Amino acid sequence: MKRIITTKRLHLREANLDDDEFIFELLNSKGWIDNIGDRGIRTIKDAQQYITNKLLPDYGKDNIAMFIMERKDDGISIGTCGLIKRPQLEDVDIGFAMLAKFGKKGYAYEAASATLKMAIDEIKIKRIVGITTLENKDSQRLLEKIGLAFEKMIPFEKEELMLFSKE
Repeated sequence: MKRIITTKRLHLREANLDDDEFIFELLNSKGWIDNIGDRGIRTIKDAQQYITNKLLPDYGKDNIAMFIMERKDDGISIGTCGLIKRPQLEDVDIGFAMLAKFGKKGYAYEAASATLKMAIDEIKIKRIVGITTLENKDSQRLLEKIGLAFEKMIPFEKEELMLFSKE
């Protein structure tokens, strides 16, 4: 597993098929389903297919991909963080998700700020955006904390989302 970013407490690394149980748990967590949406991951085999079809193909593309957030001290996977180029958005989007039991400890901020730094300093992205629902106050606060500002509401799939940006 290739490490992409290392922070004080975390490694952000490429996913692999051994992450199937973690991905199953994360994508079926209340936070994921409420804030990101149900991806229909009902079995470990579904989680393996998600890794194979959604995560692995993005690796090697200028680090515009979603990575596993892993604690350095014990190797436990706690969330995901990375950059996404969505067909619905003009700009690269920073995204993150975490299991609730690891929330409120600064991990998401640590991962997202390091990811943003990589996007600006290494990939040379000039404008980065983040999207979230109106109800997801934690994501709104985190996007603002890493330096993105609310820009406007945008239509996205079947709902309206808040678009944050940083130039």
